[in-house]
Amino acid sequence: MAHHSLLVATSNQGKIREFQSLLVHLPTRLLTVNDLSKPLNIIEDGNSYLDNALKKGQAYAASSGYITLADDSGLEVALLDGKPGIHSARFSSKPHATDADRRAYLLSLLRNYPQPWLARFVCVVAVCFPNGEFQSFEGVCDGEIIAEERGSNGFGYDPIFFIPQLNLTMAELSLEQKNRISHRARAIQAALPFLTTLLGKDEPQCD
Repeated sequence: MAHHSLLVATSNQGKIREFQSLLVHLPTRLLTVNDLSKPLNIIEDGNSYLDNALKKGQAYAASSGYITLADDSGLEVALLDGKPGIHSARFSSKPHATDADRRAYLLSLLRNYPQPWLARFVCVVAVCFPNGEFQSFEGVCDGEIIAEERGSNGFGYDPIFFIPQLNLTMAELSLEQKNRISHRARAIQAALPFLTTLLGKDEPQCD
């Protein structure tokens, strides 16, 4: 029997679309922070992806009373000693930077190094309860950074994150493809058995 609502602690439309697609078989109502009367202002200044995911997840679980799923993710470039990492969303030399500004800044740091520019996306998902307890799950997607943008899907660093096995950038993948191989997909896939047990199983559909 379906029960519970699950709150996804993000207002990022790109992430919301991915989560809705990845969690489609959970027999639960998915809420986002846009559904709440007043979203919290949370500063993600933790020292790790888990710290940041917990800051969001635990704050929203405590204030809303809902089981809350929060994630933090980042791009780690080998040549830059794992940067931008947890600072991926704020990685720029200028204030009010856009995703495109951040991509350009990253490429400016890499231009003097020989390719391939090996990189990986990392995502940590935390499932947080109103009482402060949590479970966390991680997903990784390996690839490399390329110098020219390709593709118009996705967001963030997706247009310059190239996946050699597919010969495509993350931004050239359909949502279905991305949700098989992305770091966020892999973290959610790791979390799904826990979430399914927690929220009750969907009945198999008969055609």
